[in-house]
Amino acid sequence: MTAYLGGSAFQTVLDNPVTAYRQLVQQYAKDAAGKAVDPKIATAEATAVFKANPVGACASGLAPRIIGVGFKRVPKFGILLGISFILGEDGNISAPAAFGASVLSAPFINPIRMIEKQQRAFFKETGVEKPIMEILREAAKQNFQPLFRGSVPLMGHSCASALLGLAGQPKLQKYIKEELSQYGVGTFTSGLLASAAVTPIYVGVTNPLSRLEVIMQTSKIDGKAIGVIEACKEVINDSKQFGLRGVFRGQGLGIAKGILSLTAFHQGRIWLMDAFKENNIKNGSYTPKVGSA
Repeated sequence: MTAYLGGSAFQTVLDNPVTAYRQLVQQYAKDAAGKAVDPKIATAEATAVFKANPVGACASGLAPRIIGVGFKRVPKFGILLGISFILGEDGNISAPAAFGASVLSAPFINPIRMIEKQQRAFFKETGVEKPIMEILREAAKQNFQPLFRGSVPLMGHSCASALLGLAGQPKLQKYIKEELSQYGVGTFTSGLLASAAVTPIYVGVTNPLSRLEVIMQTSKIDGKAIGVIEACKEVINDSKQFGLRGVFRGQGLGIAKGILSLTAFHQGRIWLMDAFKENNIKNGSYTPKVGSA
């Protein structure tokens, strides 16, 4: 669990600038009048925000994401590893474990993601991120219900993440490492190649879900909430005007982020697991099985 959390914290710090930029590209899909704009215009607006305050934009949402390593990851990884243990999977993540963890951990994850997106939501208007306490005070007036906006697309996103990222990437990495070991390919390179192979599939599945989350979670807390159906209609309308470019806004950024995130997470996790294992062997608390790698 500690290795998973450490890998997650490592990933979070490294990919935050890309995460922030991608959200703005997707968020600026509409102009001030509420009309859909060309993806190129949305990208230009997001770039302008970053140029105006590069440090603030890159770090926006980082605090709740780091806090979320505990609030989000402990329930998700705990449930995931717990179900995997009950099913006797010996550390291998199956589809049932991934699905169960995605659904059961959503109430813990969604508020953090909502706060993260709210911090960046009004960057263009104010030039600074929205304070966490201000977000919480606004949500408190409605019994914190706004913090659970976007839970439905999150469950789908989280399930795909668990299946392809947590379960699929390590298996593919192991296969690539075995096949290319004769060429001197090590853990880091095989992990990078595995992430590059898994990510386009993962982002293709999750990008529309990510769009729904952004639409539902970046509206004003004290304003009218946008439901799943309304958000879907917005994406459909976007596709009618701009085709697949409208549906898959931020797709390229998502792939870049996915490769960086998966590689950073698993590399950090592997480094920590190896360090813990070596330390346990040295102090005698763990004896490796004969013939184990």
